[in-house]
Amino acid sequence: MRHAFVLLIVCCLGIAGCRRGPVEVKPPEKPAEPVTVEPTPIPINRHAQVVVLGYHRIVDNVRHANTEISKAEFEEQMQQIKDNGFTVIPLQDLLAWKRGEKDIPAQSVVITLDDGWKSQYEVAWPILKKFDYPCTLFIYTDYVRGGPRTGGESLSWEQIAEMRDGGVDIQGHTISHKDLRGPRRGTAPTPEYDEWLWRELHDSKQMIEQRLGVKVNVLALPYGLYNAHVQEMAKKAGYEAIFTVNGQRIGHSSPNDTLGRYIIDASKPQIFASALRVGSGGGSVAAPEAVAEYSPEKMAVEPADNATIDNPRPLIKADLSVMGKVEPGSLSMRVSSLGAVNAKYDAATNAYTFQVPHKLSDGRYTAIVTGKVDGKKVEARWGFTVDTK
Repeated sequence: MRHAFVLLIVCCLGIAGCRRGPVEVKPPEKPAEPVTVEPTPIPINRHAQVVVLGYHRIVDNVRHANTEISKAEFEEQMQQIKDNGFTVIPLQDLLAWKRGEKDIPAQSVVITLDDGWKSQYEVAWPILKKFDYPCTLFIYTDYVRGGPRTGGESLSWEQIAEMRDGGVDIQGHTISHKDLRGPRRGTAPTPEYDEWLWRELHDSKQMIEQRLGVKVNVLALPYGLYNAHVQEMAKKAGYEAIFTVNGQRIGHSSPNDTLGRYIIDASKPQIFASALRVGSGGGSVAAPEAVAEYSPEKMAVEPADNATIDNPRPLIKADLSVMGKVEPGSLSMRVSSLGAVNAKYDAATNAYTFQVPHKLSDGRYTAIVTGKVDGKKVEARWGFTVDTK
């Protein structure tokens, strides 16, 4: 009897279950629209100023004061930067600040090392690491060890890679370190010149990027020399910023294609002191100084412009009479591959001369003389080729 009663209940439940209607299936809820969150603008101190310092060789004993500084003086300057309340920032932070992507301290310094001297690896870099200062290395590729302009003081690609791995920013300084304005100014660029200029700018950039796996977006102009055509070609080659050697504060609105650097050496210690004073001062950013250029055709220069000579130790000479009354203390001479040289000025004859002390390798050279007349900068430039074969 009990079993029959249980069976009856089970049957009733089964029948009731069979009589239920279809189950209503609700459609899936529509996913919520993604919420777009606008990035919070980064507060940028547009009144900050940056001083960029440029160094070449750092040595124990200075022999070439126009391109060298002693190890002791370099270390002392690094300490002065700290003691005077400046913050050393990476060069890329400067560019990010100018793009509005990052803020920087009100008084900032960027440290750069030019050409690729091994003393930058052996002497300068350990000092910079001691102070925990970032730096940028501007190299011209012909001078890297194994290149056609290499020497006993050259960095190797392996040393440069080690510096890269240690956080050093590696940037461009062309292939040959020659004046980018070409053999003749005042004339329309020729296809041959444009091809050469493109190699200097683009191919050197590409070589560094391929050898080191880095992004090269900054150019340091050899001798700081440029014109509008050089600027245009550099931008086409992919450079975001171009540095001259016109020491000046860099502000948020400073043009990226004429950013100034203070070049520091043992011959002019006042430049470093001036850089720190300028960095802490107010006022607007000065434009690069205008230059009055003199054609070598109007001057008596030696060797003659575009001459080919077989003397590897020539006397380099310019008669400055055509320039007017030149301020003797303002004069300087540079020779490609030698840099700034110790030329002599004779006020009685207006001759400015430099005797090359060592044999020059065969190739083309450029001589550049700058000075001031009535407070305005003047310049003359000419080229010659050494061929001893």
